[in-house]
Amino acid sequence: MIAQIPFWQRKRLHEMTQPEWESLCDGCGQCCLQKLEDEDTGEVYHTELVCRYMDSQTCRCTVYAERLTKVPGCTVLTPDSVSQYHWLPYTCAYRTLAEGRPLADWHPLRTGDPQSVHREGASVQGKVMSEDRVPEEDWEDHIIHWVL
Repeated sequence: MIAQIPFWQRKRLHEMTQPEWESLCDGCGQCCLQKLEDEDTGEVYHTELVCRYMDSQTCRCTVYAERLTKVPGCTVLTPDSVSQYHWLPYTCAYRTLAEGRPLADWHPLRTGDPQSVHREGASVQGKVMSEDRVPEEDWEDHIIHWVL
């Protein structure tokens, strides 16, 4: 009977294998949006700009295995760090499970289709541009409000 219950429903985040952990990512790409933090309030603002290594069509990192050397500040989620990233979208599977909520009906683990996140409109596909196209001093002009 246990084998019929999906791993994300029967395991805690810290009990998952690395492949299970990685499969939680729905491919929305929202964690790859460049963010600006207000130094006075600590509030985080998302921009429509994505890391230069993100493929904006697939919403996946093109250098995932080397991302930490190529982008030292790249987000690294672990079972212990998920709660520190308060800016993760409400639908993020890591946040969802950490908060004790079920995966969204459109999540690829539930649908068996990696495109379901895009069809649902929950990804950044078609909504972003590379950070390389905008000087960093102009990023404030690209703040968005559709993420949250």
